[in-house]
Amino acid sequence: MAPDKSRYEPLPPIPSYDEAIGGGSSRPAFDASSPLDDEDELDHLDRHLDETEGRSLLNTRHPFDSTTTNSNPRARRPGGYRPPTVETDDEDSAWGSDSDDAEAAHVRREMQELEIEDLESDRRSLSSLWGKRMRFSLPQWRWSWRWRLPRFRIQLGQDDGSGEAANTSTGEERPRFALRGISASLLLLLVARVLIILIVLGLVYLLFVSDLFSSMARRMGQQMFDPESVRIHVQSAVDWRRMRETVQHFSSYAHIAGTEGDYALAIDTRNLFLEYGLEDVTVDEYYVYLNYPKEGGRAIEILGPDDKPIWTAKLEEDEVGGETAGRQTYVFHGHSKAGDVKGPLIYANYGSREDFKVLYDSGIDTRGAIALVRYYGKYGDRALKVKAAEEAGFAGCIIYSDPADDGFVNGPTAPNGRYMPADGVQRGAVSLMSWVVGDVLTPGWGSKKGVPRLEKEKSAGLVKIPSLPIAWRDAQVLLQHLKGVGQKVPDGWAGGVPDVGQWFIGNQSSPIVRLKNEQDEEDKQPIWNVYGRIVGIEQSEKRVIIGNHRDSWTFGSSDPHSGTAVMMELARIFGDLVARGWRPLRTIEFMSWDAEEYNLIGSTEYVEQNDQELVRNGLAYINLDTAIYGDKLEAAGSPVFRKLFLSILNRVGDPNYNTTLRDLWDRRESKIETLGAGSDYVAFQDIVGTSSFDLAFGSSAKFPYHSSYENFEWMDRIGDPGFTYHALLGQIVGLMVLELADRPIMPFDMAAYADDLPRWVEELRVWSENKGINQNGNAPFDLRVLRDAADEVAMAIREFEKWQTSWENSVVASSGWEPAGLGKQRAEYNSRMAKFESDLLDSEGVSTGLLDLGGAV
Repeated sequence: MAPDKSRYEPLPPIPSYDEAIGGGSSRPAFDASSPLDDEDELDHLDRHLDETEGRSLLNTRHPFDSTTTNSNPRARRPGGYRPPTVETDDEDSAWGSDSDDAEAAHVRREMQELEIEDLESDRRSLSSLWGKRMRFSLPQWRWSWRWRLPRFRIQLGQDDGSGEAANTSTGEERPRFALRGISASLLLLLVARVLIILIVLGLVYLLFVSDLFSSMARRMGQQMFDPESVRIHVQSAVDWRRMRETVQHFSSYAHIAGTEGDYALAIDTRNLFLEYGLEDVTVDEYYVYLNYPKEGGRAIEILGPDDKPIWTAKLEEDEVGGETAGRQTYVFHGHSKAGDVKGPLIYANYGSREDFKVLYDSGIDTRGAIALVRYYGKYGDRALKVKAAEEAGFAGCIIYSDPADDGFVNGPTAPNGRYMPADGVQRGAVSLMSWVVGDVLTPGWGSKKGVPRLEKEKSAGLVKIPSLPIAWRDAQVLLQHLKGVGQKVPDGWAGGVPDVGQWFIGNQSSPIVRLKNEQDEEDKQPIWNVYGRIVGIEQSEKRVIIGNHRDSWTFGSSDPHSGTAVMMELARIFGDLVARGWRPLRTIEFMSWDAEEYNLIGSTEYVEQNDQELVRNGLAYINLDTAIYGDKLEAAGSPVFRKLFLSILNRVGDPNYNTTLRDLWDRRESKIETLGAGSDYVAFQDIVGTSSFDLAFGSSAKFPYHSSYENFEWMDRIGDPGFTYHALLGQIVGLMVLELADRPIMPFDMAAYADDLPRWVEELRVWSENKGINQNGNAPFDLRVLRDAADEVAMAIREFEKWQTSWENSVVASSGWEPAGLGKQRAEYNSRMAKFESDLLDSEGVSTGLLDLGGAV
């Protein structure tokens, strides 16, 4: 039967340590101070202790657990009080028995529990959770805080008062979880701590969302790379020896676009990009119309009365490449018309429209004739010469290099000088890039597989008469056969070909000349652009592009591989910086174009294929082509580059003149010219409005352009001995790319653009009055609206530039710190500057080629 739990049993007071050990046993100690003096009371107490001890043996709970079945808080602990023992060195003493050792250990555990509960009681007695002031000085880190979490206990059974464990209805013991009692103060403390943790996590989340850490990481990373140190590194890392090796390798064999030599160099370029550590290296293939000369398929002959040839032009240059270079490129015109025509020979000076008008005004019938014209003159584009001859009624056109323009008359000739030798021939394309740029069969869209294509006869980019280039060695014989035929040439028409005597124009009675041009034509010839990039860390989608074409008519030591050497060297330098941990704010892209010599095909097809992306994210395009052929710095491009370009010239010195390039630039009264239409910047500047810049070290003197004499030996001995100007141009372009890609605010000179707008309007007015619509009694074209618009844009630009001053003041005032919101405004400011020229374009300009497919197949 369960003991009576309702009866109140007063407990004896807990004796002191001295009282407990004073009599040598537990009972006398109790008797000394206990209120239970009579024997009956003591007997009752013994019975109670025995009953309690019996329950303890059956109960699985720890005997010192504060949670008991007895609700009386003063209930005696199971087993009652046991006085601590006194240890002795006497092994035979009764205190040294095993039972006494166990009893001593039990007492020690009980006293430790009492100390813990007293500590908890003291903590619960605190009147305020925050009553104690925390001192945060560094020596006070030894706070006596202890994290206390609720304890979980598993109770397998519940005493039902009969000394047996209570079971579930199935007879199995059922685990039960019980939380140790938690006071309100401790609960409040836990809640407060959880709230603090949540607040801290929320703040950290907001910091990440605000992009503070990424901005901080960028700043911390850039602290390792001081901007001025990076500039010095870029300049000092340019290695002229590596650039010399690049020119030597890339110009070691002929590589016309689409040929095996061209493909081999494309793979070499890709492998070098990978070696230098560029990212996303890609070979981008397009399928375009190209023509190639056939062996024996070209001829220029003077025919006798029986139509048999009495003289045949040699056409080909002397072999200069050697065995390692393979076969030299045949002499021909790219994109020329195939045909076999004959007619009387007529000399037409430089082949301009004005020259053909002179013939017309002189009463010379040019229909069905063969035109003989020379390179250069007022309009240097060979395609325009052929087109003008076509419009004048000629059946074919022959173009030669005259010594007065590009030969011994001006100085020593190649291979020992700068000028074209007697057998040197200038190759080139005669596609009409003033009408159509890029692949002439896919105007306005990328020439990928499966796209529509025009029939060649429907393309506005192809001439309609055959043509061939020749050396002055062959032109000399033709000119000699014109002696005494027709009128003498006007003043200024006679060239420098020797042993001609008096120069005559010729007429329909001139000797009959045959021009044969049989060729291989490929409508879908593969070509290969190669790209590599360094991804920026702030505006990775924004792109600063440096490009140069890879294909060449012959060996191409100057055009294009002086530019190739600069681009590849910069790819190496910037790739090395990335390997050291540096990255620009904006993405830098390196692009090797193919088929530039055929109407700027590679770059144009890329732009047409990616026009919308470039309008959004193209920041700047720097073009390299015929980068080195002299020692005079030349530049052409958008006015937005003016301030940056001139500031860089102050950092670069010319060792041959012992002064800075800026000083030489000012002495020569040089200026940044407007861009023309002769290189890969055309598609970027004119189709998508990406601000473009083209620069080179040139000369007023010519060089053996597009001939087999433009090889590595010529560049090494004549063009740039020591590769001094290759290295200088590498420094200039490297610093430009660095500033455009990594300066927080892009260094665009918008004020220079504002200054040039009124000047351009005035130039247009002068042209319209002298050559344009205001001629021949037409009503004058009023430019006042355009002039007012230019003035309004200039005012808006100056107001726009004020934001940069406010940004600089804000950053300086905060010791170089830029808040995330201000950084976003800066990025938008950069984007608006970059998009300025794109917004000036006709939005339909890119897709005009799609409006009329004509004979598309």
